Amino acid sequence: MDLVVAVYDDWGIGADGTQPVALSVDRKFFREITKGAMVIVGRRTVADFPGGKPLPGRVNVMLTRTVQEQPGFTVVSSPEEAFELAKQAEKAMVIGGGSIYRQMLPMCDRAYVTKVHTCPQSDTFFPNLDEDADWVLSEILQSGEENGIAYEMCLYKRKGTA
Repeated sequence: MDLVVAVYDDWGIGADGTQPVALSVDRKFFREITKGAMVIVGRRTVADFPGGKPLPGRVNVMLTRTVQEQPGFTVVSSPEEAFELAKQAEKAMVIGGGSIYRQMLPMCDRAYVTKVHTCPQSDTFFPNLDEDADWVLSEILQSGEENGIAYEMCLYKRKGTA
């Protein structure tokens, strides 16, 4: 199982349930990498989806303890339940938010991290994989600048995985 996340220089990922700074190049990358995949997402992140609707062209799984059902989503109540579903998928991606990343990170082998080189106020953070002994930066997939903001799309791999 993989995950995809955009982080700021302080590894912040958002404030008040949304991304303060979002790059269109990262949104395009997100669409491409998750297309056709099972995506695992939390309830609060779903609230930030356009119209609160499931992402098209993907199998949407919502990990939450507070909602029993949500149209267009398979609802699960534990990380283990989400992981078991992910094993049945050809491709599964954890897509947020903060608590879902923290719960699912130990079950992931690869992390696609877009580093957005700015530092807006964040109230939610992703673990700093550069400081995590279990993870290694495998490659920089793309880098550039959009609207004066530099970015790098990085692939991290859990040590000991192919």
